[in-house]
Amino acid sequence: MPMAKTLYLASPYGFSPHWKSELLPPFVQALEALGAEVWEPFARNNQKDFSKAGWAYEVGQADLRDTREADAIFAIVNGTPPDEGVMVELGIAIALGKPTFLYRDDFRRCTDCERYPLNLMLFTGLPETGWEAYYYTSLEEIASPEKAIVQWLDGKLETP
Repeated sequence: MPMAKTLYLASPYGFSPHWKSELLPPFVQALEALGAEVWEPFARNNQKDFSKAGWAYEVGQADLRDTREADAIFAIVNGTPPDEGVMVELGIAIALGKPTFLYRDDFRRCTDCERYPLNLMLFTGLPETGWEAYYYTSLEEIASPEKAIVQWLDGKLETP
């Protein structure tokens, strides 16, 4: 049996106890239901003693390592602008040529470009034509066979 593809879940939802318990689990569950091994950094890398010097560096290095080692990234890009940590993780993944999937159910636009709902640089990891298949606006869309993540996980999609 082949090993599951690893998916780094970049999100700001672990900083709030309410968000961590209510918003984050549905994403992990939806992605795992597709067969992905989800690397959720708040569960993986934030198990540090925050009273000890150097904890922030350790967490940052662990998140960097996971971003590098994961097969792809699924980034929650809500906010205007989206969370800066998520943007750094996304930039690393794009620079490494990893498959990139974006989620945004925030109706606010934060762009100067009419074509994209976010800063155009976030779309540089997506194909020029058909980028919409890599962009999600609801949890239900994650499982859609017409969307890129299902096709990628099934091995039926060549990524940019």
